[in-house]
Amino acid sequence: MAQHTEKRYFIAILPPNELMNEVENIKVDFAENFQSRGAKNAPAHITLHMPFLWKLEKEQQLIFALSELQKNNTSFEINLNHFSHFQDRVIFIDVKISDYLKQIQKDVVDCMKRLFIFNQLDDKRGFHPHITVAFRDLKKEQFEKAWYVYKNKKFDKNFICSSISLMRKENNLWEEIYTFKLNEK
Repeated sequence: MAQHTEKRYFIAILPPNELMNEVENIKVDFAENFQSRGAKNAPAHITLHMPFLWKLEKEQQLIFALSELQKNNTSFEINLNHFSHFQDRVIFIDVKISDYLKQIQKDVVDCMKRLFIFNQLDDKRGFHPHITVAFRDLKKEQFEKAWYVYKNKKFDKNFICSSISLMRKENNLWEEIYTFKLNEK
């Protein structure tokens, strides 16, 4: 009998390399000065669909389904605005929501529903795009110190989102395994 291997996947927008390096340096600061290393397990990203399990043997089916998103979506600008937080555990760079960003996230969730992946529907928090720099491993006392440092820091950057990425977890690290290019405007 064939063994089926399930892997964890998620769908995201990755910023361009220069911006990704800048965010990675912020994550290093959190790891070294505030003992929060969890965000370093994935490259800087904006999550469009939360992690889900999928059979590795059916990965090409997943890629094919997501490739349909390329037909109806065009590149668009993403604006990053300052630092914010979820409760006292997660610090992130806030992403200004736009109609384009809302639409592509909706399209991704709809695509996943067609593949019978419904875990995103259980998320009652709604879509709050962001780039995590300090993860849930940030302890409360370290959060207070970190937030004191970052709450007034400016981080105003823009980039053109020209693709979305399929990420897969390998050896406790998230890796980009496929890039879906969007149409140019």
